[in-house]
Amino acid sequence: MGENKSSELLERLAAIEHERWAHWQRFMHEHGKRQPDGSLLLPADLVAKWDRLIDTPYTQLTDKERESDRDQVRRYLPTVEKAYGKSSQP
Repeated sequence: MGENKSSELLERLAAIEHERWAHWQRFMHEHGKRQPDGSLLLPADLVAKWDRLIDTPYTQLTDKERESDRDQVRRYLPTVEKAYGKSSQP
């Protein structure tokens, strides 16, 4: 892959990553409680869940948790496949 194509792919993937990050932040903000100083207080049960997920290898996640990760990959997989000349269509 040439430098120009590589730069284009980087920008497309970075845009998708920003969209993914914004989606996550929106989720966090919706589940947090806004404090008078503007900070967010996150519920202890969510923090405990995320701590568990951080320490859990992908292969040990539940089917639902793995599907959530797959959903995120589906956002950018077509871009990667197109860059490498593969189709995401069956």
